[in-house]
Amino acid sequence: MWLQPVNTLDLVIKGLIVGILASAPMGPVGVLTIQRTLNKGRWFGMVTGVGAAVSDIIYAAISLLGMSFVMDFIENPRNMFWLQLIGGILLVFFGFYTYMSNPTENLRPASQNRGSLMHNGITGFLVTFSNPLIILLFIALMARFEFVVPEHYLEQGVGYIAIFAGALLWWFGLTYAIDKVRSKFQVETICKINRIIGSIVIIAGFIGSIWALLPKLGVDI
Repeated sequence: MWLQPVNTLDLVIKGLIVGILASAPMGPVGVLTIQRTLNKGRWFGMVTGVGAAVSDIIYAAISLLGMSFVMDFIENPRNMFWLQLIGGILLVFFGFYTYMSNPTENLRPASQNRGSLMHNGITGFLVTFSNPLIILLFIALMARFEFVVPEHYLEQGVGYIAIFAGALLWWFGLTYAIDKVRSKFQVETICKINRIIGSIVIIAGFIGSIWALLPKLGVDI
């Protein structure tokens, strides 16, 4: 059993970080959100991001449920060490993949039909939901940040809401920034944003791996 008390604020901060890092890479839905912000207006881009956030929270729940089924494995300190180390390494590889990818390949001709806000939100959800590999990213992030807290359902629920809030925070900030630089925005900016995000994920994964190794090297943390 997981008997130690849980710091709810700490779990909220972790949830926000997980939500932002899971949403930030410029995949198809990120490019779609930027396109719609530029072509249709900020709120059309924002509801596309909301749809993506709903998809993310479903996959986060699946990831959390899957990890909850192996709690005996996770509660073993030795197993947790390897899970955190592997999670950090996976984040490094994911960050490198993000850095090297070219998100502009996902650009599509601008649609002349703006559609409703609901339609834009639903398509944002479907584009994100069509990529179940996001589960692997959530598992890596949850392992790295020790997000699973068995027997603390209320705190875990608050952290789960924080993941959704983190995703929304990312889409709100992205659409706000894109809307502000609308007249000066260039396609190359998408690649620059993606490289910055990839670099941040690489650094986070690298630091996480070192952090997991420190106790094994006799360093108190």
